[in-house]
Amino acid sequence: MSDSHHTAHHQPLRVAVLVSGSGSNLQVLIDAMQAGTLPIEIVGVISNRDDAYALTRATDAAIPVAVLSHVASGKRMGIKTFEKHATAQLEAWQPDLIVLAGFMRVLSADFIDNAPAPMINLHPSLLPAYKGLDTHTRVLCSGEREHGCSIHVVTAELDAGQVLSQAVLPIRHTDTPDSLQKRVQVLEHQLLPWTILQIAIGGVSLTPSEQASSILPALPLRLLIDA
Repeated sequence: MSDSHHTAHHQPLRVAVLVSGSGSNLQVLIDAMQAGTLPIEIVGVISNRDDAYALTRATDAAIPVAVLSHVASGKRMGIKTFEKHATAQLEAWQPDLIVLAGFMRVLSADFIDNAPAPMINLHPSLLPAYKGLDTHTRVLCSGEREHGCSIHVVTAELDAGQVLSQAVLPIRHTDTPDSLQKRVQVLEHQLLPWTILQIAIGGVSLTPSEQASSILPALPLRLLIDA
């Protein structure tokens, strides 16, 4: 085993998180990091909203934050300006992995291609089905029998990168969009740390050439959870 492989297993995975909202998935990662159950170091949190509760969660855990919501004049920050500042901040933090956890702006191909680390996103559907927004309502309207969430590599095409893992639940005839969202969120809180653990220990590769290796399992990895 090479030295680089050897240290990779002992050094925590440096993770930066991009958020827009309450940050419940961020909290799960913070808790797992603090408990020592997930070998990560959250090196920083970027929010595109100054009122995101995720910022409070990060600050309470003494994690550096960058709020990129408005420019000095008080106007909402445009995506190009956001991306310029976010890129500089990520380069300063030097993460091994960038996690989009409830981040609600669409990022440009240029930003994604030039990011200093691979980027993964948590999406509330069983991709490639139901890309985009309002997934719970759309799934119910279509009469699907299963639903869940996916973690995928971020590419320039929306919700279209390699799916790494999925968690699945059966849809109940009593489900509403709200109840389904709550049930899927339970899955998200299990799938995100589990997937990051696989990345940290080398069970999942983010580079396509290695994904073809017979040693690694076929993607996506599926957690079957009846929540």
